[in-house]
Amino acid sequence: MLEAKPESKFEQWDPMPAESVAVQCSETGVHVEVRQNLLGNNQLIHPADLSLGGCEARRVDSANQLIIYESDLHSCGSQQTMTEDSLIYTFTLIYEPSALANTPILKTSAAMTYIQCYYHRKHNVSSDDVMPAWTPYTATKVAAESFYFSLNLMTDDWKFKRASNQYFLGDVINIEASVSQYNHMPIRLFVDYCVATLEPDMNAEPKYVFIQNLGCLVDSKFTGSKSQFRPRSQDDKLHIQLEAFRFQQQSSDSIYIVCNVRAESISASAVISGESKACSFIDGWRSADANDEACGCCDTGCSGPRTARDVMAVDPMLEGETILGPIEIKM
Repeated sequence: MLEAKPESKFEQWDPMPAESVAVQCSETGVHVEVRQNLLGNNQLIHPADLSLGGCEARRVDSANQLIIYESDLHSCGSQQTMTEDSLIYTFTLIYEPSALANTPILKTSAAMTYIQCYYHRKHNVSSDDVMPAWTPYTATKVAAESFYFSLNLMTDDWKFKRASNQYFLGDVINIEASVSQYNHMPIRLFVDYCVATLEPDMNAEPKYVFIQNLGCLVDSKFTGSKSQFRPRSQDDKLHIQLEAFRFQQQSSDSIYIVCNVRAESISASAVISGESKACSFIDGWRSADANDEACGCCDTGCSGPRTARDVMAVDPMLEGETILGPIEIKM
């Protein structure tokens, strides 16, 4: 005689497309934007079918087809966990489709994703946001309690932080360098030096320097790639396009990007200078700030960086080191 098996309830959940959700973690809460074309099938979902841990949307941006949520870190069903280095707040975004109008049927599956906000326990930084499935190592520097430097992977339209850290050889990696300022005069951001390594250490070997000479992006000159600084659209940001690559004879799929970044008062950086530039090699050296004259030293050698003491003495300019990764490069 066969034993009766207990009934079990199994509910199938499909993952949401990563590019459908954008997240910004702040010191006290989380801001989530969900595209109404959530499942990528060109069928707009009903806001009432979506919740953030049981919370309804704060508002719906019909013009841009976005459903927007805002929550305190301890609200909307968040779960808090702790590691040696981080506090982690996890939210659950749930899509439960309702039946089609005047019918008892569904034509889409339920879907869910986890949203996590990471906060360093031992460092004076605001937050790291991760969404939905990969956890980047980030290191930022807050100087004089007024500047916050960061590097982020961005989507192709530069509107959202990219949800995935995976690329294939030949893909273009969009990297946004930015600085946040508080109660400060207008400033402009510069990326003086960037290196790719297999671990989050600028001095690790092997390493590949792709920005040098205080803002000269040399990858396109050395390899014939399409890597470049995009023309600047905001003073506090720089957009870098880097063609994906791997280290030869290395088994690791992951690389880290480590950069020296700098904020300078706009009045000081308005003067054309080999020390304050963002230059790409595109049929010669071209400036992201439309002052190609500043790029004249990229093939020879530009002045060395000023010391922190010199920086503070000259004008309100501060610098820091940022780390982005791991970035996975597939064959």
